[in-house]
Amino acid sequence: MIITPSQLEQEPLVFSESIPAGALEYAPDITQVGPLPVTGRADLIVENRGHREQIADIRIRAAYQGDFELLCARCVEPVATPVAGNFDLIFRPQAADAVSGERAITLDETEIGYYEESGLSLEDVVREQVLLSLPSRTLCKEDCKGLCPRCGHNLNLETCKCDTVSDPRWNALAGLASTVKSS
Repeated sequence: MIITPSQLEQEPLVFSESIPAGALEYAPDITQVGPLPVTGRADLIVENRGHREQIADIRIRAAYQGDFELLCARCVEPVATPVAGNFDLIFRPQAADAVSGERAITLDETEIGYYEESGLSLEDVVREQVLLSLPSRTLCKEDCKGLCPRCGHNLNLETCKCDTVSDPRWNALAGLASTVKSS
């Protein structure tokens, strides 16, 4: 769904969309499971800059809720992760602040996003908000044993049959236990 300032000139746009699974690409280790309902409202905020310049900002307030699968950080098994969130964001036309060179921005300007001339994609906004709401690291269980570094078997499901390789730096201490017992 593309939202443009012209759609909002007469009245706010109230929307209720359902983003189907697979419609958005999040990351290789994140999968949307089932639809992602998004409900909200888009408003036009006209910002006056000087006597004749007006900037058409778009304010979007919305809520979303859906089910995702993230890969466990240790064993790479899928982990069911419900996600829900609300957002209240302001977007300005990209050309409105296009000034060549560097410039300082105010703290308020750090909270503003930008949209292309063709309009603002609701799906892009929701994708970004979902990614921000997901945990940075997911484990299938707190004591997940992970994968064997040699053969790749999931150590939660089976005991690895690989030979344990000791760190060669410990070889100098290998005989120490037997000399302590014999003393």
